[in-house]
Amino acid sequence: MGQRPRIAMRILFEHNGVLPVKAYGGTERILFWLMKELVKKGHEVFLIADPASCVAKFGINLIPRTIQGQDFRPLIPKGIDVIQLAYTPPSHLKFDHPVVVNIGGIGRKGEIFHPNTVFVSQKHAEIHGANCFVYNGIDFSEYPFLPKKTRDWKDFLFLAKANWKVKNLHDCVKACRKTSKHLHIAGGRSWWPSRYLHSYGMVNQEQKLPLLRKVDAFLWPVRWHEPFGIAIIEAFSQGLPVIASPYGSLKELVTNESGIICENFEKFVEVIGDVGRKFDPEAIRAHAEKFNSARMADGYLDCYKKVLRGENLNFSPPMYCLEKASQELLPF
Repeated sequence: MGQRPRIAMRILFEHNGVLPVKAYGGTERILFWLMKELVKKGHEVFLIADPASCVAKFGINLIPRTIQGQDFRPLIPKGIDVIQLAYTPPSHLKFDHPVVVNIGGIGRKGEIFHPNTVFVSQKHAEIHGANCFVYNGIDFSEYPFLPKKTRDWKDFLFLAKANWKVKNLHDCVKACRKTSKHLHIAGGRSWWPSRYLHSYGMVNQEQKLPLLRKVDAFLWPVRWHEPFGIAIIEAFSQGLPVIASPYGSLKELVTNESGIICENFEKFVEVIGDVGRKFDPEAIRAHAEKFNSARMADGYLDCYKKVLRGENLNFSPPMYCLEKASQELLPF
């Protein structure tokens, strides 16, 4: 028998919940897809997580979390090359291994991040005074391409936390009422009485895909600097154009072929009301596939190699550097 090929890296992740998630969970799904891709690329992946996690069938080595609190260091196995966390570790926790931190949210004024923090878009990094980012990527095997056969530009989808003001459900409702269009709302129950509003509450993956295939376009008029927006790529995956505000990562994700950037509410209403809008679903799907989990894994592997050489991923420790608080509503 020949020798077993050497595993290129031994990478440890830590998560305090159950993976894979069965319901909603954007950050958790990104984490899971990343681990699966790293295994496919020949790396050995370990996960400290809730004992109920079912990851062994994907080649991920589960280390049941038997310690409460953030200090999981006694559970770290020997021979680990790099540790990846989804939060900034407390300053008193010192690790004997290089650490990479991926952050999907936005910091608070004065909050300082780990020097090896990876952000999820160029703008996301920029507003934290950082230079390192890796775009999120989804597992397209979970998103078969079944676009709507005919589009008459009358059904629109809002998919986000409905009660989170920065996601701006308010303007979606207002614009669709103004133009007599149907708005399908997923991500929290809404009770506006109207024949044009259809509310589904929180939806899981099985419920989400039929909704994406039912509508004509996806609305994302956020009023904050959106770090990435996984739902945008999910919409693209079904050939849906995205009508969005200009903030955060949106100008990086939404192209002329895949949607429309609206600088203000008046333009937003104009676009929603224009029944003559035409987009090529095949071209949108092709654009979506640039944001795949394999490419995301390659980006993180580059980060691992850099920290293993003793380099930091950013020139200095990142820190939120805008004057306004992250959830102070931007104009629209």
